[in-house]
Amino acid sequence: MIQLAVILIYLALLITLGLAANRLFRGTAKDYMFASHSIGPFLLLMSLFGTTMTAFALVGSTGQAFRAGAGVYGLLGSASGIVHSLCFFVIGVPLWRLGQRNGYRTQIQFFRDRLDSHAIGFLLFPILVFLVIGYLMVGVLGGGAVVEAVTQGAFEKSGMFAASGYGVPSAIASAVICLVVLVYVFFGGMRGTAWANAFQTAVFMVLGVVSFVVIAGAIGGTDSFIENLRISSSQVEESQLTRAKIPKPLFFSFLLIPLSVGMFPHVFQHWLTARNANAFKLPIVMHPIFIMIVWVPCVLLGIWASGPESGIADALAAMDPHDRGNAVLGLLVSTHAGPLLGGLLCAGILAAVMSSLDSQFLCLGTMFTEDVLQTGDSEGRDDQKTVRIARTFVVAVVLATYCLSLVLPRSVFDLGLWSFAGFTGLFPLVFAAIYWRRLTAAGAIASVIAAISTWFVLFYRSDFGGNPRYSFPEQPLSLGFLQVPPLHPVVAVFVVSAITLVLVSLVTKRPEAATLEKFFGGSPQK
Repeated sequence: MIQLAVILIYLALLITLGLAANRLFRGTAKDYMFASHSIGPFLLLMSLFGTTMTAFALVGSTGQAFRAGAGVYGLLGSASGIVHSLCFFVIGVPLWRLGQRNGYRTQIQFFRDRLDSHAIGFLLFPILVFLVIGYLMVGVLGGGAVVEAVTQGAFEKSGMFAASGYGVPSAIASAVICLVVLVYVFFGGMRGTAWANAFQTAVFMVLGVVSFVVIAGAIGGTDSFIENLRISSSQVEESQLTRAKIPKPLFFSFLLIPLSVGMFPHVFQHWLTARNANAFKLPIVMHPIFIMIVWVPCVLLGIWASGPESGIADALAAMDPHDRGNAVLGLLVSTHAGPLLGGLLCAGILAAVMSSLDSQFLCLGTMFTEDVLQTGDSEGRDDQKTVRIARTFVVAVVLATYCLSLVLPRSVFDLGLWSFAGFTGLFPLVFAAIYWRRLTAAGAIASVIAAISTWFVLFYRSDFGGNPRYSFPEQPLSLGFLQVPPLHPVVAVFVVSAITLVLVSLVTKRPEAATLEKFFGGSPQK
């Protein structure tokens, strides 16, 4: 019960933070959705990092390292550190400048203006919402799985929740997590979200390191941290310490996944909150270091969990294979930390989960009000009504996400990869919109349709994400002089999208001169 009490206290703190942010709310849609563009370098760093570190990074990476070994870090951790920062610089800064200059509030407003087309907005909105909901499910499922694992035995005396080991069932835990995030987003808006993200990023980084040291000590059994690392690593199979379980072509195809951050709507909204372009410097420099601090311990814990001294091998073996990956981190914490520390460590994991959920909830509300309800003249809009509608839409999205998480349970890691693959397929669009004058509306629309169609076909072929080993081509493919090995589906989605965008743009009418002058002809704004 102690760990459960700690978790509840932490959740109460977050609600308090949201209510405190509400006291500074200025009553305008601009303040609710963008904190009046007042976010400085430190808060931008913490909020951007917090929103990109999800259950995928903590729960998913640990579970995947349990299955595939150390290669998981090279697969995504090291690449994300570099590519994310590159996207902040190459995509984020130019979009912030264009947003400041032209008053954009969402990605779709930018694409509509850049391409002189309302059709691109109507096409992109449902696709972005669909992909974000998939991303949201990663957090909802991951948070619920961790709470269920950490609280096992808490209700043994009362006889409640026997099916979940007398812990809080993941379905109830997920519902509570959604409700808490909903409350502080509802009242705090972007300012509350940025504050909560900064607070939660600090919490999960500090408690993540504590968790790593405690579990290493429990498995290693000595007073020396270095010796514990050596002992913990020596008790697992050698294949767990290498990239041997991941074929080389599949390994390198994962390098495309981090490009997805360039099209995340919630990251775009955080970019717009920056006070000035200089606020990006700190996130660009520190993001790779922060990723290393989080990913290295998570991957090592997943590797150690496969060894006989982890203490959770029997519990994992008794579980449904689809649930094992999501449960690894929670079981390690509940097995090797005491009730108080276990509760604190669980709070740290939930901090990472919720620091993404809040931004995603808020951005969807912003997109709905800006891209669906107010596609025309914005003069004279009722700000209070806009905020009410944004809040209502957020509630609807939370309910839809929660219901989907109950009927489509999947590995957090695999579900996250499919969502990221969809966003990566849209990356050629945003890159070309910023840097390629020849991009046309027809090319952009064709590219989006090609990307999402390819994604749906491959998702269906993978049993809707149920086959974690699905790759495309499904068998080695011979194209004359070129042999194509099985790759992660993200490669096919990205290549089809990019080729379609270029070919269709080249054979359709050039953009208007006035549009090109607006986006490429002016001197950059400082």
